[in-house]
Parts: sequence; C-alpha cells; structure tokens
Amino acid sequence: MTSFRSPVLILVAMTCLPAWPQGLRPPGAPATSSALVPPAATVQAPGTRAADFIVAVVNAEPITNLQVSAEVERIRRQLTAQRQPLPEARELARRVLDQLISERIQLQLAREQGIKIDEPSIDQAEQSVASQNQMSVEQLRRQLEREGTDPRRLREQLRDQLLLTRLREREVDPRVRVSDIEIEQYLTEQQERANDPASQQISMAHLLVAVPEGAGEQQLVELEAKAQRALQRARAGEDFATLAREFSDAADRSNGGQLGLRTGDRYPPLFLEATRMLAPGDVTGLVRSGAGFHIIKLLERRLPGLPPTTVTQSRARHILLVPSTQLGEAQARDKLNDFRRRIVAGETDFATLARQNSQDGSAAQGGDLGWASPGMFVPEFERVMDQLAPGQISQPLISRFGVHLIQLMERRNAALSAREQREMVRNMLREKKYGEVYENWARDVRARAYVELREAPQ
Repeated sequence: MTSFRSPVLILVAMTCLPAWPQGLRPPGAPATSSALVPPAATVQAPGTRAADFIVAVVNAEPITNLQVSAEVERIRRQLTAQRQPLPEARELARRVLDQLISERIQLQLAREQGIKIDEPSIDQAEQSVASQNQMSVEQLRRQLEREGTDPRRLREQLRDQLLLTRLREREVDPRVRVSDIEIEQYLTEQQERANDPASQQISMAHLLVAVPEGAGEQQLVELEAKAQRALQRARAGEDFATLAREFSDAADRSNGGQLGLRTGDRYPPLFLEATRMLAPGDVTGLVRSGAGFHIIKLLERRLPGLPPTTVTQSRARHILLVPSTQLGEAQARDKLNDFRRRIVAGETDFATLARQNSQDGSAAQGGDLGWASPGMFVPEFERVMDQLAPGQISQPLISRFGVHLIQLMERRNAALSAREQREMVRNMLREKKYGEVYENWARDVRARAYVELREAPQ
C-alpha cells in the first residue's frame, strides 16, 4: 500500500491545537534578533481590542499590529490551555513579529520561485488537522466558527505552511549532507563510550533461590537442584516472570523479578559480569552469590547514542473506506462501526469484509499490511495501532487517506540489519545538522530582504 506508507507532512495549526513551538519558531528556525523590538502598542492586555496600524514592511508588503496581536493572543490561549508559563508580554510580541517577518520573506521567495500548492494538497492537510483532533473536517470547521475563526483562514495558513515546507525542502534539504566518514566516526565514538557501564542502560529480570546462612550440604544440594529446574524451564522458553513468581525468594518476585531499566553502574558487578556477553532475551546459567543461586535474564541493553539493534514490529490488517460524494465521512464511520459489531459478534470475519469492502491495495490479502517497523505508517494510523493488543479491533479512525478499521494480528521483535542501523544514524546526524543549516540559510535570505520597522502612531 504505497501511498498509505508514504511520509506526508502533518500540519499543526489554529487555536484548537497545541502549537507553541510552531507558532513562534519552527524546528531549526533562527533565533530572534535582540535588536528587533516591536512597537509598544503590539502588547495588549488579554481580551482588549488592539488598534491597527503597520508595524513592519517586508519588501513593500505590510505586517499589521492586528496580525501580531492575533498571533500573540492565539499563543496565550494555547499556553494557558496547556498550563504552560506565559512569557513576558513584550518578549512574546517581539518573537511573534520576528517570526512573521521571517515567514513573510520566505513566502515571497517561494512565490518568486513559482512554487504552488494545489487545492487537493490543502484538503489533505486540513484532513490531517482534523484527524489529529479526532474529529471530521466538518466538525473542525464548526469548532473554529464557535471560536470566532473563519475556517477559510485555516486553509490559508495551511497553504502558507505547505509553501514554506516545499521551499525548505528545495533550498535547505540538499545542503544537509552526512558522509559515510561522519557515520563511521560517530559509531566509533559511541562504541568507545559503550565500554563504560555508567553509559549503558540495562534492563534485567532475575530469579533467586535463597540459601540460608549456615545451610548444610544436603540442603545446599536440594536448593541447587531447585534452581536447576527453574533454569531448565527458562531455557526451554517458559515465561520468565511466571517462573520468578513460582521459584524466586526475592522481594521482587511479585513483578516477575524485573529490576527495571537503569544504568549499568547501578547493578551489582556480579550481575554485569554474568550478562556481559548475553544478547537481549538470553538467560545466564546459575550465578552463585552470598544470597543464593541467581538466574538472570537480560531484557534490554541500550547504548545511548547508538541505534537500537532490534525494533518491535506489528502486523495488522485494515479496512479503508474513502469518503466521496456517495459516501460521506460520517456514513463511512457508521459502516465500519457495523463491520466491527458483526466481527465481534462472530457473524463474519475481518478478512472477508476487507476483501469485499476495503478501498486499498491490501484488500486482496484480506487487508493484511504485513510486518511493519515503527514509522512505516502515518502517525494517526500508527498511534491507534500501537495501542491495540493482538486480536483487538480499533474503533473507526480518520487519517488523511480515509476512514479505517484496524485489527492488530501479532507483534514481534526483529533485528535491524547493519545497513538499517547506519541509516538510522545518518538520519539522526542529518537532523542535528539541519538546525544550523536552516539558520544560516534563513539569515542569508533575510539579509537580502528589505525590512522596515515602524513605530506605533502617537
């Protein structure tokens, strides 16, 4: 299902969405200029009506005080709703004006380069905003109207965000390069750090067959035999947590003997040495300590800065209905709710309904999407799928592609190849570089623009 898996920008906008960072500064955007101070009139008490006048001219295009005040008020409402601290009023207004100027310059450049956004792209972006808020497009528009916002303004903002994204993809992305030498150097540095236990994060579970102080030889033989029975069952694949509850004398037996994720220096040296050569999922032999016989299972080993060696993959199937003039979004949701009821009641099965009804390339396979690693599906789909237990069916959900019904079939841990791990490192290094490259590019674009700041009328 190629289109379903393709990466598409999720846009966050308007007062109903959490957008403090996006409202002031997009990821990688340049810091605001300390020399830029907006007119005092742009700082309004909440609830008061701002006077309108031009506060800045950007290549002959004005930015008005009302535009700045509206954005400031939007951010104030968002921060209040999120219970985040409010910046000092003049500082907030300064950042907003600075960001509006930068965005206006970049929008002008995008139009000069002939970048255009078609209506279907805006429709898709609007659908994404609605999906993020778990509502239909119609519900989103009604919500905006209740808040006193013209829904057409949302579409204008989405168009601008898409223009900025396309411009940055064209101008900034090609400048961000990560060489194979940089990847090798990074991996070497991280591997050297990995030898320090304090830099590792390790999760273990253990089972303790306690040996009382002063135990006789016969009792010691019996306790070791008990530990050996537990070890044989653990190596045969039995659930370790169940074995810990049955055999362990440790205080943590009730939670399956899990010791939690902690840095290596917070584990006993005996445990570290016993698990040093183990892979996640492996079990030690009997480990003797003053307390008794331990069996230790290595659950996870994380090396901060290094890509994971394994990922949790999900195998799911879905039914996709695409809203149209014949089938509205609400009708599609009702239809999928009926499908879910019939499957749960045992009247039919998921695969049959998917083959008969799904408007997706996976329909012929009964909606089976195959094994998927994290990030393969769009976020709104993956977020719901990740919350399901094997066999569980979701409620209908809306994505940019339509309305889905998902059933999680199974999960597994899969090893990443060396190539996949290197690509993860490349992407991580590229993301780190992006901010600096964007900042230099944005500063250069702004330096070529004409910007005039104006004082508030007296």
